[in-house]
Amino acid sequence: MIFIIIKIALDSILIHKLRSFLTVLGIIIGVSSVIIMVAIGNGAKLEIEKQISSIGSNLIIVLPGATSSGGVRFGTGTQMTLTIQDAEALKKESPYIEDTTFSIHEVLQVVYKNMNWSSLVRGTNTSFFRIQEWELERGRFFNEEDIKSGNRVAVIGYTVVKNLFGLEDPIDKTIRIKKIPFKVIGILKEKGTSPRGDDQDDVILVPYTTAQRNLFGNILPDRVRVIYIKARSLNDLFQAENDVKSILRQRHKIQRNQEDDFSVRNITQFLQARQESSRVMTFLLGAIASISLIVGGIGIMNIMLVSVTERTKEIGIRMAVGATTYHIQIQFLIEAILLSIIGSILGILLGIAGAFVSDFVFHFKAILSLDSIIISLFLTMMVGVVFGFYPAYKASLLDPIEALRYE
Repeated sequence: MIFIIIKIALDSILIHKLRSFLTVLGIIIGVSSVIIMVAIGNGAKLEIEKQISSIGSNLIIVLPGATSSGGVRFGTGTQMTLTIQDAEALKKESPYIEDTTFSIHEVLQVVYKNMNWSSLVRGTNTSFFRIQEWELERGRFFNEEDIKSGNRVAVIGYTVVKNLFGLEDPIDKTIRIKKIPFKVIGILKEKGTSPRGDDQDDVILVPYTTAQRNLFGNILPDRVRVIYIKARSLNDLFQAENDVKSILRQRHKIQRNQEDDFSVRNITQFLQARQESSRVMTFLLGAIASISLIVGGIGIMNIMLVSVTERTKEIGIRMAVGATTYHIQIQFLIEAILLSIIGSILGILLGIAGAFVSDFVFHFKAILSLDSIIISLFLTMMVGVVFGFYPAYKASLLDPIEALRYE
């Protein structure tokens, strides 16, 4: 019996193809919009997660203070106020800090054979790799022995490899930084751009002792340009940040009424705030797109009411030959649900196509979600039930005799 009712419903939909299409247009737009918005939101979330992982998790950055001259205040980092001992003290004195590292760096000319390239050369320690969550493509990181001996070894990023070596294997090759030879011992895995848009792969990492001795002689002993701090957990970030300020103020003998000679930046929380904003925006856009489903449901109810009026005589004949009110309700309810499902399927196909277009044409990263597709299909079936119930109920209340007389 149910298959016969479905066939009758499909025949009724196919007889009026254009009307049926216009009826489900709201459903199509609603479903496709939800799928596209969720896909773009997932893409934005993934990009932010990649940025968080590329700089390291639970990360706090401390920069040197600013100098003033003639009443003019210069930018952050113009005064070398941070030291290696500061980094070590922060790790020892705060229970909320897991590890610390530091960097002295400068953009320098790097030469290999007849090729040359300007890259960011960082002098640092072994903790830098863990805190920044760098991984090796090939080779090895420099170790404590390299730092203690001041060995001229270097670990290089993908951009440096590409511009200096091309297809040649850099491992064990010698590059020259400020005309000083360094042996390449490792190649870093590609990271891409930082949250600020900098190329993180355009970097050369060397032991800080070697950098102090051979590359950055103009920098005061033990002075560093930046300190990186890894908190023990995400929940410890706020307390770790407070400890950093308190410990550094004490170490630098800063009085209560004096400004800090350093700047603390909680990069992880900033990126997570962006991630939360992206999630909220995706939800709002999805909610707005869902309004089209309600509009589509109203369209279905309207056209089903018209259909009941047009088929009044048919309903009377069916009742006269034994159809019950239940059969009449089921017939029109199934017809409404089929309209919703057809609109949902077309909307899903349009949404998938739209996600690919936004990714490949407009370069908005879109990641399709199976959950959004299943939920959209379920919601449209519910729309069919909710908005098809009243027309079906109205059809079942028709008096058979009056229905047969209807012209």
